[in-house]
Amino acid sequence: MAYALRVKARYRNDKTGRELRLPAIITEGGLLISHLRFLASKTSNGQSWRDRSTFAVMLLIKYINANEGSFEQTTELLRSFRDALDLGTINSSDLSDPSGLYWSPRSPDDVNSIIQYITTYTDWLAKQSDYETKRANPFRLATSVEQRLNWCAYYHRQDNVFLNHLESTEDGKEKNRYVREIARRGSSRIYDEEVKKFPSDKIIPLLESGFVRATQANDANPDNTIDWKGRAITLLLHYGGLRKSEALHLYLNDIKPDKKRHEAVVRVYHPSTGASPDKNYRSRREYLAKRYLLIPRTDYLKSERLHLGWKAPALTSTEGYFTVQFYPPNKATEFLHAYQNYLKYQRVEPSIQDHPYAFTNTIGQPETLKNFQRLHKAAVNRIGLEHLKYLGTTEHGHRHAYGYRLAEMGFSQLDIQKAMHHMSPDSCLVYLQSTNKELREKMERVNKYGA
Repeated sequence: MAYALRVKARYRNDKTGRELRLPAIITEGGLLISHLRFLASKTSNGQSWRDRSTFAVMLLIKYINANEGSFEQTTELLRSFRDALDLGTINSSDLSDPSGLYWSPRSPDDVNSIIQYITTYTDWLAKQSDYETKRANPFRLATSVEQRLNWCAYYHRQDNVFLNHLESTEDGKEKNRYVREIARRGSSRIYDEEVKKFPSDKIIPLLESGFVRATQANDANPDNTIDWKGRAITLLLHYGGLRKSEALHLYLNDIKPDKKRHEAVVRVYHPSTGASPDKNYRSRREYLAKRYLLIPRTDYLKSERLHLGWKAPALTSTEGYFTVQFYPPNKATEFLHAYQNYLKYQRVEPSIQDHPYAFTNTIGQPETLKNFQRLHKAAVNRIGLEHLKYLGTTEHGHRHAYGYRLAEMGFSQLDIQKAMHHMSPDSCLVYLQSTNKELREKMERVNKYGA
């Protein structure tokens, strides 16, 4: 029976002790080793990219398996696969699907994304020295998964018609003198999605009344009733503009007091290539491995609790870090107070596995993204708000509020780019736009009082 399952794999391509944690696809014919090697070759890509590539290839394999005997030509298969993503596989008149896939229609952007991941893989596959010998010729449905995918790569390479790369229309016309048979789907352009920033009038109630420890409500010491960890991390997000994953990458040594100004200096280092806090090690990757037998948190699979992402922010030091810019500046003092109280009253020291991370959970292990999101949601609900993206009340709404606040106070686009650590000056534009409600209010004021 044909099948395709996602599993976890530890990959080594030589006799050294170096290994990668990768998602892998296993079929009735065994491990899809070509895709595993493909993922391993893309060392600069993160775990999210690897997961999406695996997901896209699995969809193609499942479609081939579900349509055994339906196609003699690769062209027909690939075109029909694209249509199945775009239109779904369910008969709308009776909700039947003899293939058993029961796929719902996907958005044009999602279809294009899946197509791009498959294209990148087949591009790589077509360049391998042995793909000719592994290719089925012609495309026979009785062949193995590896042979089928090699045939897709061959078809793409020979005819240059498999799938459109995601490039602009004009570039595509210039580079491709003829129309590709299986082209990219067009999608409606969205200028900018409305900003979802955390409500400015709710941040003080959130910090003071949201982040409390319900289990310590009767404690005589008021410092024990406050969730100092939740408050400190939220201060970093709302007044420092950090992403939640960046806050959880912080080591104890990355947060230091400025005794003259009575405020915190926070440096966010690249999780693997950033400078080690111990000068005996050349990087954080080496420091984690030799000191703690750990790997950078970006190297864990997304399904593993310690995984954290990294959005490649603009670093401002040759040591591989950027410095958090608190705004207003006095919030650096407020953060220092919350952080010091967290260390004094609530941080649980590692007991099972030693580590250098600043924020820990209740058993002393590095705080996880999932647990902080749970704490933040509880705090938001505690002050009577819903925890929803479109209301701006999720964790990322704080970063939107930070960027919007800088724009509101007259900072230039380049200033905001630097404060938010974007590589491109245009990346911050999404954080600066007014909501539809704010735009309407401005129009009414201008109409009433003039510019």
